[in-house]
Parts: sequence; C-alpha cells; structure tokens
Amino acid sequence: MPEIRIDLSSDTSTRPTPAMRDFMAAAKVGDEQRREDPTVNRLVEMVCDLLGKEDAMYLPSGTMCNAIALRVHCQPSDEIIMDETGHTRHFETGGPAALCGALVYPLPGERGVFSAAQLRTAIRPPSNYFPRSRLIVVEQTSNLGGGSIWPLATIQEVCAVAEEHGLARHMDGARLLNAVVATGIPARDYAAPFDSVWIDFSKGLGAPVGAALAGSQSFIQEAWRWKHQFGGAMRQSGIIAAGAVYALQHHVERLAEDNANAQTLALGLAEVEGIQVRPVDTNLVFFNVGGLGLAAEQFNQLLTARGVRVSVIGGSQARAVTHLDVSATQIEETLAIVRDIAVEAQSGAPRT
Repeated sequence: MPEIRIDLSSDTSTRPTPAMRDFMAAAKVGDEQRREDPTVNRLVEMVCDLLGKEDAMYLPSGTMCNAIALRVHCQPSDEIIMDETGHTRHFETGGPAALCGALVYPLPGERGVFSAAQLRTAIRPPSNYFPRSRLIVVEQTSNLGGGSIWPLATIQEVCAVAEEHGLARHMDGARLLNAVVATGIPARDYAAPFDSVWIDFSKGLGAPVGAALAGSQSFIQEAWRWKHQFGGAMRQSGIIAAGAVYALQHHVERLAEDNANAQTLALGLAEVEGIQVRPVDTNLVFFNVGGLGLAAEQFNQLLTARGVRVSVIGGSQARAVTHLDVSATQIEETLAIVRDIAVEAQSGAPRT
C-alpha cells in the first residue's frame, strides 16, 4: 500500500505533537479509579469549567461516553429520540439495544438537526402499550449532517420541549469545539440545557486517546458504576489524560484552521466538473463523485495510489475531514490530485 501522506479519512488520524508527547511523558499519575490521578483530576476540572457542569469523568472513547450516558438515563424498553443520522444509531454497533435495552426513535431532521415541533410529535403519551419516551440525543456537530452546527436557539427550543415532558437531554459533543470556534458561542452555553454532555480529545484536538463525560454530581456518581461494568477502568491514566490537558490548553483555537481548510477544500472540489459538494459548516466535507463516472471506492483508490485518503460513505458519496495534521498547502496538493483524477476519469482512462 502506498504511503498515506495526506489523511483526510477522519480527524481521528491526528497524531500527538512532539510538545504534547513531552507533556505526556512528564505527567504525574495515580490510581484514576480511586480519583487519585492528579492529571486526570486536573482534566476533570478543566472540562467542568469548559462545559459548566458539576462533575466529569475521563473515558477511553466517545462511544463509551454515549453508552454510559444512555445507560444512566434509560431503563430497558425506554425510547431514545434522535436524528435519523445519529452516530449512536449508526456507528456504535447497536449499543442502545445491547447495553441498555432501549429503542431508538429516529427523526428526519435537516442535515442532522431536528426541530422542537418534530420532537413534540415524537414524544409518546403515557400508555401501557407504548415504550416510554425517556431521552433525547443531540449530536454537535452532526457527522452525517455534513458537520452541520445545531443553532443554539434550536437546542434551547428542543430541550425546553424535552424538559416539559420529563425527558432527559444528552449531547454527543464529539466535535462540539469545532462548532464553538465557528460560531464564537461558548461551549458552556451549548451544554447548559443538557443533563449530560461529552467532548472528544482524539479528533481535532489531536490527543491520542480519550473523551470526557460531564453532568451533575449525581449523574457522574451513577456513571462510575457503569464505567466499571463496561470495562472503563484505566488506573494510571494520567499519561494519556495529559494529552487531553495539553490539547485543551493549546489546540482549541487552532480548530479554526481546520474549519477554514475545509472551506478551501469544498470550494476547490465544487469547481471540479463532475463533483457535487454538500454545504460545509465546520471541518467535514461530504461530496459526490458520481459525475466523474466513479464510485467513491474507486475514487478513493485513485487518491490512495497518490498518497491521499478520504472516507467512503457508500455509492458515490465520500467524506474528507480536515484536522491538525493537514496543512493548507496539503489541501492545495489534494485539489491538484483530484483535478488530475477528474481529467483522467473524463477521458475514460483513469490510472489505477
């Protein structure tokens, strides 16, 4: 396989910088399960301050954050309402069903964003026959929505309806900070209406491992039980938590560069005849290469042969994700390669 020089397949492909590695190597550690790891405790304090929540916990992954939050909020046969594109619904191996026995009620939102009116019609009335509507999930930003940003007003309206009907509110904030730097709205404002929220450190922030789940003290106390059961004990995890601490200190504002690079990439792709690009809000660029006469998998193979990689969504749909390890110069290089591939495809003889 050729060396991948420009990896646009996901922002999870980021690697810790040399300065982050040095910071991690020097981290003070203790037993995280006893809350005695000073670096993890420092990270928890930073996350609570960032999100405006009482308590938080460090976890190996965002998927575990979602799994634990759903298990705390829901009982078997409860129903979780989310957009039909929700990450928890599509990419977490049926976790809601497997780990808490809950159903998912998908709503057909606009680019991953559903409305308060849609939520109101989805909430089931009390009945011995129906599952109990128990939780709403908002994904900020929406992955399959194309990195779209939930407007704060929409969040507040949706959460107000949920609260009115006694539903818990959870934010999957995997790329919340991309929305923060794009809008200038503080993370704590986005997080305020939610009972639980998490942020990821191993995507655009560039840490090698982990995410943090936040909420009230009582919520996090209950979450610790499920952390143990789900295998989330990490012991002297300050070594990896230090990467997250460093990321919050040094890599948040620079997410604006990723958002800007995504705009440049989207504009360049849209200029290529045969490629259609969906609207871009943050660092995710979804595009269709069907007009080149190529399937997305074929297109990606041609890119890979030249050292570039994107994600294949299916059919002719592809996704490119900008991040810490992709520079503006590499975006221009990527566009030059795409233009070459397009010319070859349209001539009927693309290289393989």
